[in-house]
Amino acid sequence: MEPIRFVGSIRYWNPERRSGLAVIDIPTEHVGALGGLKQQRVAATLGGVELTSNVMPAGGGRLALSVSKATMRTAGLVMDSTVEVVITGVGRDV
Repeated sequence: MEPIRFVGSIRYWNPERRSGLAVIDIPTEHVGALGGLKQQRVAATLGGVELTSNVMPAGGGRLALSVSKATMRTAGLVMDSTVEVVITGVGRDV
Protein backbone atom coordinates (compact mmCIF):
# COMPACT_ATOMS: atom_id res chain seq x y z
CA MET A 1 0.00 0.00 0.00
CA GLU A 2 1.03 3.60 -0.50
CA PRO A 3 1.84 5.29 2.82
CA ILE A 4 -0.97 7.38 4.27
CA ARG A 5 0.31 10.67 5.68
CA PHE A 6 -1.48 13.23 7.81
CA VAL A 7 -1.05 15.47 10.82
CA GLY A 8 -3.23 14.82 13.85
CA SER A 9 -3.60 15.68 17.52
CA ILE A 10 -3.46 13.17 20.35
CA ARG A 11 -6.66 13.19 22.39
CA TYR A 12 -8.36 11.09 25.03
CA TRP A 13 -10.85 8.54 23.69
CA ASN A 14 -13.37 10.00 26.12
CA PRO A 15 -12.37 13.68 26.41
CA GLU A 16 -14.89 14.38 29.18
CA ARG A 17 -13.07 12.01 31.54
CA ARG A 18 -9.57 13.30 30.67
CA SER A 19 -8.11 9.84 31.20
CA GLY A 20 -7.70 6.48 29.54
CA LEU A 21 -6.90 5.55 25.96
CA ALA A 22 -5.01 8.03 23.78
CA VAL A 23 -5.99 8.22 20.10
CA ILE A 24 -5.46 10.27 16.96
CA ASP A 25 -8.44 10.77 14.65
CA ILE A 26 -7.76 9.73 11.06
CA PRO A 27 -8.96 12.23 8.44
CA THR A 28 -12.08 10.96 6.67
CA GLU A 29 -10.39 11.02 3.25
CA HIS A 30 -8.12 8.14 4.41
CA VAL A 31 -10.78 5.88 5.95
CA GLY A 32 -11.51 4.05 2.67
CA ALA A 33 -7.83 3.32 2.04
CA LEU A 34 -7.67 1.73 5.50
CA GLY A 35 -10.56 -0.63 4.73
CA GLY A 36 -13.40 1.44 6.15
CA LEU A 37 -14.76 1.79 9.65
CA LYS A 38 -13.44 -1.43 11.17
CA GLN A 39 -10.88 -2.35 13.77
CA GLN A 40 -7.59 -3.72 12.48
CA ARG A 41 -3.82 -3.70 13.05
CA VAL A 42 -1.64 -1.09 11.37
CA ALA A 43 2.07 -0.35 11.08
CA ALA A 44 2.88 3.33 11.38
CA THR A 45 5.32 5.99 12.44
CA LEU A 46 4.34 8.71 14.86
CA GLY A 47 6.73 11.63 14.89
CA GLY A 48 9.37 9.30 13.43
CA VAL A 49 8.82 6.53 16.02
CA GLU A 50 7.75 3.19 14.52
CA LEU A 51 4.83 1.36 16.07
CA THR A 52 2.28 -1.36 15.52
CA SER A 53 -1.15 -0.41 16.78
CA ASN A 54 -4.86 -0.57 16.00
CA VAL A 55 -7.29 1.64 14.17
CA MET A 56 -10.87 1.46 15.41
CA PRO A 57 -14.25 3.08 14.81
CA ALA A 58 -14.58 6.14 17.07
CA GLY A 59 -18.25 6.99 16.50
CA GLY A 60 -19.75 9.60 14.21
CA GLY A 61 -18.15 8.06 11.11
CA ARG A 62 -14.64 8.51 12.53
CA LEU A 63 -11.70 6.13 12.64
CA ALA A 64 -9.00 6.56 15.30
CA LEU A 65 -5.45 5.29 15.78
CA SER A 66 -4.65 4.02 19.28
CA VAL A 67 -1.44 5.50 20.75
CA SER A 68 0.25 3.82 23.72
CA LYS A 69 1.78 5.78 26.57
CA ALA A 70 5.13 4.10 25.81
CA THR A 71 5.04 5.38 22.22
CA MET A 72 4.13 8.85 23.46
CA ARG A 73 7.10 8.82 25.87
CA THR A 74 9.52 7.59 23.19
CA ALA A 75 8.35 10.27 20.72
CA GLY A 76 8.37 12.99 23.40
CA LEU A 77 4.63 13.62 23.04
CA VAL A 78 1.85 14.42 25.49
CA MET A 79 -1.92 14.70 25.23
CA ASP A 80 -2.99 17.43 22.76
CA SER A 81 0.37 17.20 20.91
CA THR A 82 0.12 17.61 17.15
CA VAL A 83 2.23 15.09 15.23
CA GLU A 84 2.88 13.73 11.74
CA VAL A 85 1.47 10.22 11.26
CA VAL A 86 2.47 7.85 8.47
CA ILE A 87 0.55 4.57 8.18
CA THR A 88 2.56 2.07 6.16
CA GLY A 89 0.71 -1.22 6.56
CA VAL A 90 -2.80 -2.43 7.28
CA GLY A 91 -4.13 -5.82 8.38
CA ARG A 92 -2.04 -8.57 6.79
CA ASP A 93 0.57 -6.04 5.58
CA VAL A 94 1.63 -5.44 9.21
